[in-house]
Amino acid sequence: MPSADRAVASPPGSRRRIHTLAFDDPSRALAAVRALRADGFEVDDVHTPYAVHGMDEALGLPETRLGLATLAGGLLGAGVAFGFQFWTHAVDWPLVIGGKSPLALPAQVPVSFELTILFAAFATVGTFLARRRLFPRIAVTPPSQPGPGVTDDRFVVLVVERDAGFRPARLRELARELGPVETVEGWRVM
Repeated sequence: MPSADRAVASPPGSRRRIHTLAFDDPSRALAAVRALRADGFEVDDVHTPYAVHGMDEALGLPETRLGLATLAGGLLGAGVAFGFQFWTHAVDWPLVIGGKSPLALPAQVPVSFELTILFAAFATVGTFLARRRLFPRIAVTPPSQPGPGVTDDRFVVLVVERDAGFRPARLRELARELGPVETVEGWRVM
């Protein structure tokens, strides 16, 4: 979960000192993120083996707008379904069956419902993949993990040190209070 201001605050290719705090409990990692941010530290990212409820709010990430893409896809699907059924039943090949209107709404609901769901799902997945830049590339950069346990049972909080205003003594003191199972300091190209 990247921080919202990463792109603005750090130019690409710059090296920053990263302090990692590894926890064995998601609630302690969540409390650590809240405590670190409240104390003025910049939490750049949190690596977890699964999604942790409340982590987005703790990191200060803006609310997702993926729902708008879902809504747009659903409206497009409903429009395509109703439009195509209108064209086939009333314009291209009008049939009167049982004395009913070619535009009987109940008969159009199942197809419209299915296309609404289908288009909404494609719009959601497509927007997510495009927004996160998850498309095939020629040169693939292998993903880096702050520790081997983040895919198993560790919750790693990355605190970035950007300038001389960083307070390492306060971070160490806070880390003792938060009780991580492991603390590592290192450099990282961001």
